[in-house]
Amino acid sequence: MPEIQFHNRRAVQIENGQLRLTVTVEGGHLAEILHKRSGVSPLWIPPWPSIEPSTYSAAAHPDYGDYNESKLLCGIMGHNLCLDLFGTPSDEEYAAGISVHGEANVVPYEISAQSDSLTAKCVLPESRLSFERTLQLDEDTITFEETVENLSAYDRPVAWTQHVTLGPPFLERGKTQFRAPGTKSRELNGAADFDWPLRPLRDGGHEDLQIYTSAESSGGFTTHLMDPYRDDAFFLAYSPSSQTLLGYVWKQSDFPWLGIWEENHFRRNAPWNGRTLTRGMEFSASPFPESRRAMIDRRGMYGVPGYRWIPGKSRVSVRYRAFLKEAQSIPDAVDLQHT
Repeated sequence: MPEIQFHNRRAVQIENGQLRLTVTVEGGHLAEILHKRSGVSPLWIPPWPSIEPSTYSAAAHPDYGDYNESKLLCGIMGHNLCLDLFGTPSDEEYAAGISVHGEANVVPYEISAQSDSLTAKCVLPESRLSFERTLQLDEDTITFEETVENLSAYDRPVAWTQHVTLGPPFLERGKTQFRAPGTKSRELNGAADFDWPLRPLRDGGHEDLQIYTSAESSGGFTTHLMDPYRDDAFFLAYSPSSQTLLGYVWKQSDFPWLGIWEENHFRRNAPWNGRTLTRGMEFSASPFPESRRAMIDRRGMYGVPGYRWIPGKSRVSVRYRAFLKEAQSIPDAVDLQHT
């Protein structure tokens, strides 16, 4: 398939009668899942101009800031892969050229596509990993198959996160609804645990995380252990305005954690500048975005591991799926036989 331009980025598209998918060449972001009938894609497109990560420099592009997230933010879109880091690099890693969430979201991909399928491949030179993702489009469903290969002889503990980020017009404060089989939960910087979906507030009340209600003065990150007694985990997101339902379904053993990150005009530094509304639904092998050392020191939570091992000179594969369809309301669970 020929390359196109999508928000100033090199990209490749595949489509059928119901959905259109757009994947960026640099960073490999699934930038768009367009529901053709409604004209809505649930995925977040930042309000700032997008550039190719390979062209970024702090001196030439001050509008993206000059810190460890800038190279990622200059080109981030939609469903972003975090590998083999989920969170901030150490000072030494940053000085050596590593940005937030690792290399997979900034390196170039080799993309081949047919009318209803797409394969994107890359090599992470500093991490000594190769990555391959295949997307198969079938009516309103997308099947993802991913393989990480360890190119070194040493066993590697890695973070592996599907950073699915939603934005307007699909995401609306007080309207967009969510469901997931969450259990034990914890805030990134909070000491107290809580049970999904009621997040304690400082005033003694609770925030129901099944409704997007993030205030301008709030934000942050919570992690949720997906029900360990279920083989499959999922999240659903529903837009009453467009009457579209987005779902992702995966094996709980592959990604036991669902992180929720919200931003509602809270971050004032560049390139955010207080103008961004978004929610990340991030299913992951790790409970929190944090440094590599902190991930390894944490080991896990609630008796569940907090990273994935890739043995030396070996491959590990996962398979999951997403769907986007019309709906009159949000269900409480996924009909696994029909997604």
